Amino acid sequence: MLANYLIGLREGLEAALVVGILVAYLVRSGRRDLVGQVWLGVATAVLASLALGALLTWGPSGLTFEAQEAIGGTLSILAVGLLTWMIFWMGKTARHLKADLHARLDDALTAGRWAVLVTTLLAVGREGLETALFLWAAAEATGSTTRPLTGAVLGLATATVLGWAIYRGAVRLNLRVFFAWTGLFLVVVAAGVLSYGVHDLQEAGILPGLGALAFDVSAAVPPQSWYGTLLKGIFNFSPATTWLELAAWTTYLVPTATLYARTVWGRRAGPAPTAPAAAPATTGALAS
Repeated sequence: MLANYLIGLREGLEAALVVGILVAYLVRSGRRDLVGQVWLGVATAVLASLALGALLTWGPSGLTFEAQEAIGGTLSILAVGLLTWMIFWMGKTARHLKADLHARLDDALTAGRWAVLVTTLLAVGREGLETALFLWAAAEATGSTTRPLTGAVLGLATATVLGWAIYRGAVRLNLRVFFAWTGLFLVVVAAGVLSYGVHDLQEAGILPGLGALAFDVSAAVPPQSWYGTLLKGIFNFSPATTWLELAAWTTYLVPTATLYARTVWGRRAGPAPTAPAAAPATTGALAS
């Protein structure tokens, strides 16, 4: 549940920051009449994310076991790819998020009020669709829907409160540090999801080696024990792991974690892009 809490917190906080930045910039620019377009874009993004979650949950239900495992394994690997891209993207751009959004919103204001809605929909919708896909993969890996959803909902609720507090100026958060360390943790989580995706493809008969176990510690770490459940819920750890699962986990984790650490901490941060000129700032942390 901790991993899903962090996913909900991270994705929710990014979405909350995006909304806060867009609203604050519209207020600063004297375009309060377009704030409704932002909220309409948020509502549309939420509905699209819920629709994707419903499709993933109930869509494959009538298929054969092998087909369900094939779809589950493929989507798990896709979720890992999206999560990895999101981790690296935010690790690079967290410091410049406000300036980037200001530039996009200036273009949208030039294009018209509906362009503001589309800008919000794309910015927030990306987070929602990524979250829906990854939570579905986590639910498939753990065999439970309740725990991943509970963790994600708690994370999203925390992100909403933090986003509001940051907007009002009550909390100041070092976004670069926050996204850097949560990103490193999620790289480990993604490695576990990739390993489970490989296991699904093995059960579907697409990949070989289902019976070739690298280790089996089920006696020491029973899957139904509290610590087995904890390891499964956080890291997707399987007490009985095949050689191909272990190879996928190692091949992903070692180079990805190394490259991520070099990307985030191994280079000197360049100057932030210059934000477009705007009207005098009002109160609030995101309005400055």
